[in-house]
Amino acid sequence: MKKSSLNGNLLYTPSIYTMLVFLLFINCRKEHIVEPSPPIVITPPYPEPTSVTILYNGIKLPANWPPYRSSTSDLENGMNPFYLSQKPDTINISVGRQLFVDNFLISETTMQRTFHYPVYHSGPVLEPDKEWENFGTSGDKFAAPFSDGVWFDEVDNKFKMWYMAGGGSISPDGKAALCYAESSNGINWDKPVLSYVDGTNIVYKGDLRDSNVIWLEKQEVNTSRRYKMFPVLRGDDNIWRYHYFYSSDGTSWISGNAASEPIADRSTVYKNEFTNNWVYSMRHGVRVKPTKKVRARDYYENTDPVQGTREAEALLNLFWFGPWPNETRNPDYLEIDPQIYNHDAISYESITLGFFSVWEGPENDIANAIGRPKRNEIMVGYSRDGYSWYREDMKPFHPVSENQTDWNWGNMQSVAGVPIIVGDELYFYMSGRTEESNNEITRTGLATLRRDGFVSMNAGGSEVSLTTELLKFSGKYLFVNVEDAQNLKIELLDKDGNVLSGFAKENCNAFTGNSTIKQITWAGKSDLSELQNQAIKVKFYMNSGNLYSFWISPWQTGESNGYTAGGGSGLHPSGKDIPL
Repeated sequence: MKKSSLNGNLLYTPSIYTMLVFLLFINCRKEHIVEPSPPIVITPPYPEPTSVTILYNGIKLPANWPPYRSSTSDLENGMNPFYLSQKPDTINISVGRQLFVDNFLISETTMQRTFHYPVYHSGPVLEPDKEWENFGTSGDKFAAPFSDGVWFDEVDNKFKMWYMAGGGSISPDGKAALCYAESSNGINWDKPVLSYVDGTNIVYKGDLRDSNVIWLEKQEVNTSRRYKMFPVLRGDDNIWRYHYFYSSDGTSWISGNAASEPIADRSTVYKNEFTNNWVYSMRHGVRVKPTKKVRARDYYENTDPVQGTREAEALLNLFWFGPWPNETRNPDYLEIDPQIYNHDAISYESITLGFFSVWEGPENDIANAIGRPKRNEIMVGYSRDGYSWYREDMKPFHPVSENQTDWNWGNMQSVAGVPIIVGDELYFYMSGRTEESNNEITRTGLATLRRDGFVSMNAGGSEVSLTTELLKFSGKYLFVNVEDAQNLKIELLDKDGNVLSGFAKENCNAFTGNSTIKQITWAGKSDLSELQNQAIKVKFYMNSGNLYSFWISPWQTGESNGYTAGGGSGLHPSGKDIPL
């Protein structure tokens, strides 16, 4: 069998694991396997709510939160967000650009929904070209985030990347290292010489690591803890656990003296900015029969990253989600049921974006035999409560390439902190692997998408329309993000569907063209000040083109008051889209 550097997912018993630890590289995993037992009702370890929680957008959370989900009946059924069938009477759109990624905002429409996909950069943007990025003397190389993080820091006006490196002679036992790179444009990256390990860009080493998340918490008031790190490390007891570190600059890390209860590898963390909770997305391998194991996720949340890290534990009574029934399958192994290999997420504008690394097989022994990294592809999903995921589109957001010489021939993995906003585009980073001379090489890639460009509502040559649900807002200026629009007009309606005086489509100053931030006005009415205390419906008319989003801004310059995900040049350093 060909050796496997990061092409793992193998299960070892503790006795032979002890003998093989030197040969295990960080992705040769000890899965957390749980044999099913008779169904029992277990209450998750959360206090009973004392009052109804209503989110920023008007969604009313269920009384028991997080809701209990069955690790048997729900295991391979994905999720169906409750809020799409239990919409608020009035949706609050005061936070962020409003994206049409689902039907939450839509009352009725004759437009058609279209999904869009990022375009890869011409080649990888970060490659393993340092000795410490090799895996010992094996010939395998690794220079890419394994979640880790890519962010734009508005304080320093830099793109910043934290990535995993093989370790080379500096960490020759397969424990790998954490490295740092920076860029002025997000495409050309420098590996600065730092002091942690003289002559290298290494910022942490010494532990057997798997996943890691670096989170640039832009609203942290304690600047010494602005950067937070949640590595998944395996200790002397051979158990994976979250750990917590913090830093003022992202290069000098201080232990937060917090380690979790047992979890599985490839577990991650993200912050739900809308609820101020740290979410622990824990992988869980569930053995459903002797020949089948399902890779799924458990959920835990806490407002305190120290307490959250200490209390997080992979438990079946915290089951969150497994694969959706209609996941994309490996065309060469259609009999293999896809699994959820990893999950990263981030707050963007008015929604939470989820990135799902979906394993499509085959298992490692077969992948090694055929000499191709296993087929993991990255899919995208959307949430309006940070917990319930909507995935109507099952096509890969970041697909593998079928060209063996390409950097992303297999095993795509998502990255924390993305997307980054670059003008009218979004930058996404990801890792991919290929085989070169029987060695596995892992690199960092880049793909770009129009801002808000995940989903559009389309018109195709004759006038069509879209009417929203009843909305409340706190701004004054109506903006849209549209592409190739022909005769876009908007009218505003009251709660009964009657056109509000002066805001009929006949009064609207029609727009034809392309803009990611276009203000809409009406004859004699440049803003919506007179409507601020009313609930309204917005009705869009368009002959052709793509409508991506709309929002009502407090500022005529068009800032949305939403979250800017990984940030971007010229944006507010708080991580919110507000004026500088």
